[in-house]
Amino acid sequence: MTLSATHPLLDGRTADSPLITAYRGGTPARRPVWFMRQAGRSLPEYLKAREGIGMLESCLRPELAAEITLQPVRRHDVDAGIFFSDIVIPLKLAGVDVDIVPGIGPVLGRPVRTAADVAALPRLTEEALEPIREAVRLTVAELGSKPLIGFAGAPFTLAAYMVEGKPSRDHLGPRTMMHADPEAWQALTAWAADASGMFLRAQLEAGASAGQLFDSWAGSLGLADYVKHVAPASSRALDHVRGLGAPLVHFGTGTSELLVAMRDVGVDVVGVDYRLPLDEANRRLGGMTPLQGNIDPALLSAPWEILEAHVREVLAAGAAAPGHVVNLGHGVPPETDAGVLTRVVELIHSVEP
Repeated sequence: MTLSATHPLLDGRTADSPLITAYRGGTPARRPVWFMRQAGRSLPEYLKAREGIGMLESCLRPELAAEITLQPVRRHDVDAGIFFSDIVIPLKLAGVDVDIVPGIGPVLGRPVRTAADVAALPRLTEEALEPIREAVRLTVAELGSKPLIGFAGAPFTLAAYMVEGKPSRDHLGPRTMMHADPEAWQALTAWAADASGMFLRAQLEAGASAGQLFDSWAGSLGLADYVKHVAPASSRALDHVRGLGAPLVHFGTGTSELLVAMRDVGVDVVGVDYRLPLDEANRRLGGMTPLQGNIDPALLSAPWEILEAHVREVLAAGAAAPGHVVNLGHGVPPETDAGVLTRVVELIHSVEP
């Protein structure tokens, strides 16, 4: 697997950008920053663009997905776009009955709980991914020297939605299935791994300069279960993109005890949520892995002097790592003042790397 000669990583557009430099463990010209869920509900232009259009449809209209991806880059001067999509888009493209219900989240027409259910799942095809490739091409053409980060859900989080049929607080269904029917669980996570891997590869080949695997629910697992029942599928997902040469990032919430295992599935960068200071994360990872994170989203609504002090603490703690990309320790809350995010970016860029 190779990227085309006209790919932004290879034609001179993004290889030396602050984001890619930091992801690769170098010292960038300025401290790179982007926000998870930066293309989202806190921006009035986002709400206007999506007015009357469902979430999944918004992700699958290439022009709209590109516009939403670009909005926060224009507004905040962040150092990367994160591809606007949703974790269940690969399911939708494969033909699984799934929708995003306002106020609830992803809901499947029928949960996947038995070996027969897994065997009946449709397969994602390369042709079905064309709207994703087109959205990436449109986005990258506008981003210029700023990289686009590809988005994909990790197999455990995807499988958790499929087993529960809807969002869950404790993920009891998937945690039970991995022990009660390990063969069905392995087959389900392999399906999810291939769907996510193909989804991420389509983005990288179409022009994304890095890729991030989001394991939103991995924090519900202990280390032993993660290593035995989840890590092999995450590694399988990354096998689809490993040979492309684009930096790969792995992020989960509540995963302080899993950081080494998450790195060891084969990524270049580990995202750290707000629960663990970056200097401690760096210590746990042996001082060898670039980090991403980890401003606490709860502080975005605090008085500026408190938020500023916190951001400076994050920058100081991140300086211990061989590379540091500033981000939140989770997504942007919908009630966040967009002006505060712009001010945070300006602060980060004002501090010498």
